[in-house]
Amino acid sequence: MGPGAPGLDQLQQLMQRIINLSVGLAFMAIVVMLIVGGIKYLISGGEPKPLSSANNTMTWAILGIIFLVIIWLILLLIKAFTGVDVTKFCLGFAPYCL
Repeated sequence: MGPGAPGLDQLQQLMQRIINLSVGLAFMAIVVMLIVGGIKYLISGGEPKPLSSANNTMTWAILGIIFLVIIWLILLLIKAFTGVDVTKFCLGFAPYCL
């Protein structure tokens, strides 16, 4: 017997998976950018223009990590103060939430 007809639960599961996947991909992209910035530093040879490019890449990658962490902490603070778990995707009322 296969799964039931598509409905609200399946839509919520899909959205939660998309959110989790996008956060994971963002962290992986930041790690890749840190590696690219490190490689740029290594091959710059001390020349100002490539060194500046490497510095910008590393700076924005580190800022990306900081922004993601700050956003996550804000979401956890909202959960702590209000009791609403904003890190979970939910359509409708509590009985329909995952």
